[in-house]
Amino acid sequence: MGAPLFILSFRHRDELSRLAEGAGWQPIAARRADNVEARFVASGASVAVIDARGALEEGQEAARAVADAVEANAAALLVLLSRGDAGALEIFHQHGATHFLVSPFTEPQLLHAIQFARRHAERVGGGLRTVRRAGEEAESASWRWQPGSRTVELSPALARQAGLGEEEGRRISLMDLFRKLDPAGRRAARDAIDRLLATGEATAFAHGESGGGRIAHHLRRSGEGVVGRAEPLPGSGGGEARDPLTGLRDGRAARAWIAAQLAEANEGAPALVAILLSVSRYDAINAAFGRATGDAVLQAAARRIERHVGADARPKLVARMAGAEFAVLLGAPATLGEARFIAGQLVEAIGRPFASGDHVITIGSRAGVAAAEAGDDPAKLLRRASAALAEAGGDGSPVRVLEEGAESATARGDRLEVDLRRALDRDEIEIRFQPQVSVTSGAIVGVEALARWKHPYYGELDAQTLFGVAEGSDYLAQLSDHVQRKAITAAAAWPEALGRLRLSVNITAADIVRPGFAAQFLDLVGDSGFAPERLTVEVTESGLIEDLGAAADLLAELRGGGLRVAIDDFGTGYSSLAYLKALPLDYLKIDKRLCQDIAGSLRDRIVVRSVIDMARSLGLGVIAEGVETEEQLRLLAEEGCTLYQGFLCAPPVDGAGLEALVGG
Repeated sequence: MGAPLFILSFRHRDELSRLAEGAGWQPIAARRADNVEARFVASGASVAVIDARGALEEGQEAARAVADAVEANAAALLVLLSRGDAGALEIFHQHGATHFLVSPFTEPQLLHAIQFARRHAERVGGGLRTVRRAGEEAESASWRWQPGSRTVELSPALARQAGLGEEEGRRISLMDLFRKLDPAGRRAARDAIDRLLATGEATAFAHGESGGGRIAHHLRRSGEGVVGRAEPLPGSGGGEARDPLTGLRDGRAARAWIAAQLAEANEGAPALVAILLSVSRYDAINAAFGRATGDAVLQAAARRIERHVGADARPKLVARMAGAEFAVLLGAPATLGEARFIAGQLVEAIGRPFASGDHVITIGSRAGVAAAEAGDDPAKLLRRASAALAEAGGDGSPVRVLEEGAESATARGDRLEVDLRRALDRDEIEIRFQPQVSVTSGAIVGVEALARWKHPYYGELDAQTLFGVAEGSDYLAQLSDHVQRKAITAAAAWPEALGRLRLSVNITAADIVRPGFAAQFLDLVGDSGFAPERLTVEVTESGLIEDLGAAADLLAELRGGGLRVAIDDFGTGYSSLAYLKALPLDYLKIDKRLCQDIAGSLRDRIVVRSVIDMARSLGLGVIAEGVETEEQLRLLAEEGCTLYQGFLCAPPVDGAGLEALVGG
C-alpha cells in the first residue's frame, strides 16, 4: 500500500487521483475546501497538494487554512498554478507553501515535484512524523471488501467509530453495514463500487450520518479487493467540528469560537485568554512504541487537559489544533494570572507518567499564554500565543506568558529588522566612546567606539542588540560601514585636548570576507584625516573562526597601512592559541568574564595570569575589559596588565562627555 497523499483540486481531482494512484500513492482527494485543515491532518499525509489552476482565490484560501497543520506536522505544501497566475507565488509563500509547479507541466514533472516535497517533509520531520505513516491502514478508519463476500472487514479505528469494539480484523455483515447508510448513501456506495470495479480507477462517495454531518469514503483497488478509507466531514452538517483522534474540538472550531467571543466582547477585560500547549517527545514515542501507543498517549493527554480545565459555567473550549498541540481557550472574565496558573497545572499534569499497555511512558510539555487585545482576530491571537509557546522553556520555565501590550522576542526582532534600514537613513545610530585607561598612571590613553541605536519605540539599544538584528537581515555590511565611518569621522574632528588618544573600532566577521574591504577601510581612514598610527581595529575571537587565513591576510594589509590590530573578547572561543600563532597582532583584549572572575578562586586568577604572561611573551599589549571594581583592577595590575576599560572608569560616553573626562 502506498503512502497517503492529500489532494485538494477544484477542477482536476479525478485526474490527479488517477495519476497519484498509478505512481503508487494512496490519494485522499477532495474537490471542496470545507474543513481542509482537519481533513489533511486526518489523512495522515506528509504532503498536501493544493491545485489552484483555474481557481486562484479558492486555492489561496485553502493554502492559508491548511498552513498551520502543515507546519505543525512537519509536512510539505505543494501548490499547482496556471501560467498566468505565477505572479501569485509570493502570496502562496506567505501562506506557507513549500513547493510549487506552474503549468504546463508533464506527469513525470508533477510526480517528481511530489517526491521532492515528500523528501522535504522527511528532512524537516527528521524521519519522525506526527501524522499517520504509510502502511498503517489498520490504524486508520478504513475497511476492506472482497467482491462476492458477504462480510466487510473493518479496521479497529472504524470499528470503534461504529460502536462495534476494537478487535483486530473485526467483520460486519455487508447487509448490516448498508443498513447504517441512508438511502442516498446506499445508492452512492453501490455506484462508486461499480465504477471502481469497472474502471479500476480510484473514486469516492459520501453519505450522511446520524449526527447531521457527512462521511466521505475514498475507494481504490487492492489486488482483487476493494479498500475504502472513511473521512469525517465535520463541517458539512450542523454539528461542531471534532478531532477524530481525541474527540476534542479541532482547529477550525477553535478559531470559530474565538471569533464569536471577540464579537461579543465588552469594553475592559480581555474577551478571552488563549493557552497553547505542546506535548514534547510525541514523535519519539511513535518511533519507539508504535503509532497506536502514541495515539493512546495523546488521547490520555487530552482527557487530562479536559479534567484540569474544569467544568464551571464560564465559556471555555479545549481543542486539538494539529499534531501534538492543544489549545485551551478561556472566556471572560479570564485573566493572564489565572491562565498562567492553569498552564502550570497542565504542564505538571502532562508530566505525570502515562500507562499504555505494558508501557509506562513519560512525556513533557510547554505552554504559551496570550490575552486577546483590541483589534484582534483569531489568527492574531493565536499567532501571539504561538510566539509565546516558541519562547517557553528558554528561561528555564515551561510556561511563557506574553503580557498584554507586550511583544514576543520574535515579534520584537522582526520589528527591529524592519526598522534598521530606516535607522540608517534617519541617522538614529550614534557613537559612544569607552575610555581605555593606563593601569599605572590612571590616564585615559584611548577609547573604543561603540554603537548605540536611539530607537523611537524601544529607547536606546546597545551594540550587541543592534548587530544581532543586522546579522539576521541584509544590512550587516551597511551597518558596519556606517558605524566605522561615523566613529572615524567623529574622532578626526576631536578638539586638541583629545588629540593624543588612540581610537579602536570594530570590524565584523562579514567584513573579513568582503572583497576589497581592507582597501576600502584604508581609503576611509585616509579621507577622514585621522592619523592611521592612532587607529586600532578590533576583531572578536568568534568572528575569526570561520576563515583564519582570510583574517590573517586582511589584518596584515591593514597593519601595512599603519594601523594596529587587536583581538577582542579573547578567551571566549576555542581557537585562541591558533589565533596568536597565525595572526599579525598588536593587542590582546581579555574578555570581561575572565577579568571579573579574577577576584574569585585561585584557579580563575591563574588562568588570567597565564593569558597575560603568554601575551607579554609574544610582545603583545594587554587590555582588560569590563573592569568594575578596585579589587579587580588591583589583581590585574599585580598580574602585569597595563590597560583596562570598564565602568570603574566610565561607561561609554559621547564626545562631550569624553572631553570632560580627559579634561578632568
